[in-house]
Amino acid sequence: MSKVGIVNPGAMGVSIAASGRAGGHEVYWSSAGRSADTRQRALANNLLAVQSLAELCAVCDVILCVCPPHAAVSVAAAVIDAGFSGLYCDGNAIAPQQAQRIGERLAAAGIDFVDGGIIGPPAWKEGTTRFYLSGPSAAQIAHLFEGTVTEAVVIGDEVGKASALKMVFAAQTKGFTALLSAIQGAAEELGVREDLDREWARRDPDVAERRGAQVRNVTGKAWRFAGEMQEIAATFELVGMPPGFFLAAHDVYQRMARFKDADELPELDEVLATLMDDSR
Repeated sequence: MSKVGIVNPGAMGVSIAASGRAGGHEVYWSSAGRSADTRQRALANNLLAVQSLAELCAVCDVILCVCPPHAAVSVAAAVIDAGFSGLYCDGNAIAPQQAQRIGERLAAAGIDFVDGGIIGPPAWKEGTTRFYLSGPSAAQIAHLFEGTVTEAVVIGDEVGKASALKMVFAAQTKGFTALLSAIQGAAEELGVREDLDREWARRDPDVAERRGAQVRNVTGKAWRFAGEMQEIAATFELVGMPPGFFLAAHDVYQRMARFKDADELPELDEVLATLMDDSR
């Protein structure tokens, strides 16, 4: 049995933590400065609370970080400052070169590092969520999830490989949604959205409704996807592919970021109006 610390038990992180518990491990979280929603998620899933990140690092031999991509570097730095000396897994949506830089900083501090990338929704149902892992100690992280709904898959000893897979997968899924949002926003502004819907319907009667729902459903997460698009752009640039589309996708998601704390799903007309208002 390992003592596992989860940094940022948000919607995804708390599901990964719950899988750790289902695997027979003690799972802790740091409650300092967290919202009431986060506290409720942790309580509902029987996570063990400590007061600070320093205490989390002192108690646990494994730290799992599942946070928005823009926070990955600062969290790793804070863990180093806290004097952690165990096994650290970054499960964030970051570029492979960013994962390698984080791994080098942790290694210099005597901390073992595993690169991770999560594909799929929060892990509450078997067969939906894969936690891809790479690095010399990846099997140790995979062992935490044996027999749980989180499918942990080791894909090599090279740090950065798991992050690379996450980046190219999300480039298609989240990148397409950003493109679809921009297309519908442009069509609305040009006065041809109904005509576009009719043309789409010639190929698939339900496609217009599905694509509208796809744009609406991403609004609450757009603030986080914006940073992910920047990481994907950096990944593409690393290998000589044009990064510009994903920088544009970042801008699209940034325009949607105001829907982060919305009480209910916005209507498509409201989303498209926001996209166009922010362009002026």
